[in-house]
Amino acid sequence: MNARILSVCLLALGAANAGAQSPSDEIAKYRAMLADGNPAELVEAQGEALWSSKRGPNNVSLEQCDFGKGPGVLKGAYAELPRYFKDVDAVLDFESRLVHCMVTQQGFSRSDVVRQPYSAQGERATDLEALTAYAVAESRGYKINVPQQHAKEKAAYARGQKAFYYRGGPFDFSCASCHGADGKRIRLQDLPNLQNPAQAQKAFATWPAYRVSQGAVRTMQWRMNDCFRQQRFPDLQYGSLTSIDLITFLGVMAKGGAMDAPALKR
Repeated sequence: MNARILSVCLLALGAANAGAQSPSDEIAKYRAMLADGNPAELVEAQGEALWSSKRGPNNVSLEQCDFGKGPGVLKGAYAELPRYFKDVDAVLDFESRLVHCMVTQQGFSRSDVVRQPYSAQGERATDLEALTAYAVAESRGYKINVPQQHAKEKAAYARGQKAFYYRGGPFDFSCASCHGADGKRIRLQDLPNLQNPAQAQKAFATWPAYRVSQGAVRTMQWRMNDCFRQQRFPDLQYGSLTSIDLITFLGVMAKGGAMDAPALKR
C-alpha cells in the first residue's frame, strides 16, 4: 500500500478510536503537513519548461498563445476561464484552448495531442497535465471570474446547469446526486455542495490538484470525466462541449473565490 495512503488510513482510524476528531479533520491535518512540499511543484516546473520550449513541426513555443489576457499572459488567465474566444467563435476552457494553440501555433495534430491526455498512476505527467499545472499556478490568489457577457458564454452556462442536474445511467445519477446537498460523503471523502457558493468556490479553486492516491496531477477535464465514470456514463470526450459547459457552470457558481491550485487531494 502507498505509504501516504496508509498514513491517511491510520490517522482516520486513530481519530475514530479516540473519538476526538472526525476523519475529515484528520485528513485536513494530513494535507496541511504536505502542503509545503506539494509534489505538483515538480509538474509545474515540467510545464514551465514546456511553455517556453520551441516544439512541434513549426518549432515555436507557446508564448504567443492567448488565453484571454493577451498573447503569452498567464497571470490570472486560468481564473477567468472558460470564456468566449472570437478567433474560434466558441467558449473554451483552459485545456481546450491549450490544445488549440498546440495545433494552430506549434503545428501538432489534434489527434496526437489528445491521444493520451492523462498519465497513468505513477507515470510522468503528460504535456497537457504539466502545462495546465504550470498555468493554474500562475493564477494562484486571483479571484475566480468566469465571464458571462457574451451570448455564447451564457449559453454554455445554461447547458452546463442542465447537464449538472441531468439524471441517467444505470443508477439514475446526476452530478447533483453527489454535489447537490450539504453533508454528503463517499467513504472518508466529503462531497462539496456545488449549489452552495462557498463550497463551490473552494472546490473550483483547488483544481487541478495532485491526487496522493494516484501519484499524479489531475486536471479539471480529468475531474469531469471521472465524475462521468462514477455515474457509469460513457467516457466524456476530452475538450467536448459538455465538459466545457460543466466547467463553465461550476466556474460561474464559484465566482469570487481565490484560486489555490494545484492543491492536494486524497
